[in-house]
Amino acid sequence: MRTTVDIPDPIYRKLKVRAATEGTTIKEIILSSLNEKMHERESGAIKRRPPFPVIRSKNPGSLQLGEEGVYEYIPFP
Repeated sequence: MRTTVDIPDPIYRKLKVRAATEGTTIKEIILSSLNEKMHERESGAIKRRPPFPVIRSKNPGSLQLGEEGVYEYIPFP
């Protein structure tokens, strides 16, 4: 199937350089990237960042934590 996609100039230039460097075509790079992305979604292998703990403060910006002070607020095993 044939389709049209608008690619911003800076990205297209990087893509063109990469294709020339790797000795391949822009089409092959795009198809390979799409296949990888589709495989990630289908296999559930999408990498998610772990949630960071939130420390609530009555006076934001005033909490000074050192390396040891964090243990008072965040439970560690």
